[in-house]
Amino acid sequence: MSEHVSTSGSAAGRLSVLKTYKLYVGGKFPRSESGRVYEVTRATSAADAAGEGSWLANAPMASRKDARDAVVAARKAFGGWSGATAYNRGQVLYRVAEMLEGRRDQFVREVADAEGLSTPKAAAAVDAAIDRWVWYAGWTDKIGQVVGGANPVAGPFFNLSTPEPTGVVTVLAPRESSFLGLVSVIAPVIATGNTAVVVASDKSPLPALSLGEVLATSDLPGGVVNILSGRTAEIAAPLAAHQDVNGIDLTGADEVLAKELEIAAADNLKRVLRPESAERTDWSADPGTRRLTAFLETKTVWHPTGSLGASGSAY
Repeated sequence: MSEHVSTSGSAAGRLSVLKTYKLYVGGKFPRSESGRVYEVTRATSAADAAGEGSWLANAPMASRKDARDAVVAARKAFGGWSGATAYNRGQVLYRVAEMLEGRRDQFVREVADAEGLSTPKAAAAVDAAIDRWVWYAGWTDKIGQVVGGANPVAGPFFNLSTPEPTGVVTVLAPRESSFLGLVSVIAPVIATGNTAVVVASDKSPLPALSLGEVLATSDLPGGVVNILSGRTAEIAAPLAAHQDVNGIDLTGADEVLAKELEIAAADNLKRVLRPESAERTDWSADPGTRRLTAFLETKTVWHPTGSLGASGSAY
C-alpha cells in the first residue's frame, strides 16, 4: 500500500479508518456466521462526481443460521417487552428518537449515498424519519383506546376487548426508502409490544445497520429489534417458514417473492401484511394506524355484572 499512518500528527498521508458494519442481533454486533460480505455502492446520482457506483462499504451477508439466531433473540426479549407498560414503551421509543437526532448528520450522509439524494433532500428524509419515530412513540398508550373497549351485549355482562401483541414479527424493509421507509415499518411493530427481526434493504443496508448502533445505545432492550443484511430472498425464506415467527411484513418483497413467502407463512398461520405497489408507496404521507393494528391480536373477556338476589334486582 502507498498509504501510511502519519506519526507526526499531520493529516497528510493519513490512512483512512473505514467503518466495519455488522449485524445487530440480541443487542450485540456479531459478524455473519457465514463470514460473507458484499459490496455496497453509492446510488447513481450521488456518485456522479465520484464515479458511478463508487464503493461505500462491505456489508455482512447474513445466513440462515443468523436468521435463526435473530428469532431466538426476539423470542427471548418478547416477554419483557410485551409485558412493559405502554407508557414505558413510549418513553423508550422517544429516547431512540433523541439518539437519532444526535446522529442526524451521519444519517443524512448515509441516506444521500444510499438513495442518490442531494444533501437538502436527504436531510428532509432523515428529519421526517425522526419525526415519524416520535409519532409512533406517542401512539403506544393510545392505540388500545382506538381498537379496544367495552362491547354492547344483550345480557348482564361486561364484554371487554383489548389488543395484545402478536409476538415475533419478521419485517422486510423497503428497498428504496433506506431510512424513512425503514423507520415506518419497524416503529409500529415494536410500539405495540411485538419484537422484530428486520431484513434490511439489500440495495442500501447501511442506514439500517447504523440504526442498530443507535438502538444499542438507547434504552431499548436487546433482542427487541434485530437487524440482518444480505440477500432478501435468502434470509426471508427461513424466516417465513420459521415456526416461532408469528407475523411477517412483506413490504420489501417483490411480487414473486411475496407470494412464495406468504405460502410458507401459512404453515403456522402467521399474520401477513402484504406489500403495496412500490409506485404507490409515499413514505412521507400520513401513515395512519394501518401498521399499528397489523400485528395485534384481540383478547375479549366476559365478566358478569353481578348476581340476582331474592328480590330479582342485580347487585
